[in-house]
Order: sequence, then C-alpha cells, then structure tokens
Amino acid sequence: MVRSMSPMHAQRNPQSAIRNPSTLFGLFKLRIGVVIALTALAGVAIQPGAELSALQSAALFCAVLLASAAAGAFNQYYEVDLDAKMRRTRARPFVVGRLVHHRGWLALIALLVALGVVASWASGNAWSALFTFLGAFFYAIVYTVWLKRRTWWNIVIGGLAGSFAVLAGASAVAPGLSPQALLLALILFLWTPPHFWSLAIVCRDDYAAAGVPMLPVVKGERVAARAILAHTIALVALSLVLARLSAGPFTFALAAAGGAWFIHAAWTLVRAPSRDAARRSFHASLAQLSLLLAGILLDAGL
Repeated sequence: MVRSMSPMHAQRNPQSAIRNPSTLFGLFKLRIGVVIALTALAGVAIQPGAELSALQSAALFCAVLLASAAAGAFNQYYEVDLDAKMRRTRARPFVVGRLVHHRGWLALIALLVALGVVASWASGNAWSALFTFLGAFFYAIVYTVWLKRRTWWNIVIGGLAGSFAVLAGASAVAPGLSPQALLLALILFLWTPPHFWSLAIVCRDDYAAAGVPMLPVVKGERVAARAILAHTIALVALSLVLARLSAGPFTFALAAAGGAWFIHAAWTLVRAPSRDAARRSFHASLAQLSLLLAGILLDAGL
C-alpha cells in the first residue's frame, strides 16, 4: 500500500507549486535523471555497431530521462512518511504540502514511464524499451517498495537501475550487447553502493531515525567504509579495463584521474571514518562517474 500522511505545513495554493520550476526539478530528481540519461548515451557510444542519428540519440536521452524522472517522483510519493523523519528530506514538496499527496500523481507517473518506454522503442528497438522500463521498475518498485525498508542489500540490488540505462543505450545500437557495454553496466552496478553508502554515513542519524536499514546503520560506519573502498577499487580497475578495450585516450585519462580521486577519498574514509570524510567520498564518487562518462562521450565525438 502507498503510504500517505498529512502535510506538515500545508500551502494555501499547492497548484502554484506545480508552476514552480524548482519544485518540479526536485520532485522528479532531474539532476540524477540527467546523469542516468547520460549513462544511456555512454552505452550508445561504447557499443560497436551502426551509429544512431543525432535525433535518435536525443530521443533516447529524453526517453531515459522521462522514465528516470517518473521513478524519482514515485520514490518521493511513496516515501513521504520517511522523508518527514529525515532532516535531509523533510522539506520535500509532498512533506511540506507544496504538492498535494493524492493518487492522481500515480497516473502521471505511469504516463511518464509509458512515454519513456515508447520513445525508447521508437528511437531504438524493443530491447532498448525493455531496459528503459526495467531501470524505472528497479528504482521505483524493487528498491523503493520492496527492499529499502527491509534490508541493507537495498542499494546493492537497486543499483541495477543505473545499469539498465547503459543497456538501454547500447541495445539501441545493436541488441547483441558487446563486452564493453556489459562492462560499463557492471561498473555502474558497482558504483551505486559506495556512492549511496557514503551519503548514508553522512546522514546515518537520519536513516536510523527513519528506521531505514542502510549499511552504516546496520553494520556500522567502519564496515561500511571498508565496503566502500572494496567497491571503489573494483569499479576503478574495471573502468581502466574498459578504457583499454575501447582504445580511447580521453576515457583512459579521465577514468584514471577520477578513479585515483575516488580511491583516495575512500581510503581516507577507511582510515578515519567521519561524516566529513564520507562527504568527500560522496563528492569523489560523483566526480569519478562524471569524468568516466565525459571520457567515453569525448572519445565517441558525442
């Protein structure tokens, strides 16, 4: 059942919030959505085969962005009770009443997913559409509904959402996925847990108060820090392998730079776990992924 609650600070005219770009930007988690859509383009770039046209690539980008935005909105719709208990999220629009929490949002979310899947099919093929759908499904249902409140494995399994975006892009070029595409999908799968575990250390008290069993809450910060370092070393090593396979100078240079940054931050966190060190690890994870994607796209001329 979808959880609902009364807004903490009801706004007199919630409809005006709908016309507020910052409200919608936050609701649909568009910052994250753009990154996920870029991973789909990286999948296009890394997959050998016939090049997509600029229009096809743009349509695929928008398709994945739509599906991701829908999943992000569902996450906030479903977790309004958790968001109200956490300092980091208690100002979200459903919590404070800038947006009315009603079931009409579910219809809009379903429509956005459907549009994303159809656009992905039109710009690519049925496989691309399937992977676009699975990305939204894993984040909205597998992670948000089934796992997040039950197990610290939540973000490990839920991390497949980002991997599916890579596969959506790669399969649009050729349904027979290449080793490079599968390797990039694996890198995204390994990247997600240390990224979110770093944030979970920073917000450990929030997650504990909300009863969310994130790894730092269940196993402690030192165990989480070691898990972050192990995942980071693995994903950076695979990033360099990917750079060698794709024979791209930008990919190798930027993967090496971002990887060194992330490993250093994770190693610092292991040596002395703290919120500040975890925050630096979180930002390093963003830098590492951004540099890797930039290298792939630059080498492909996108």
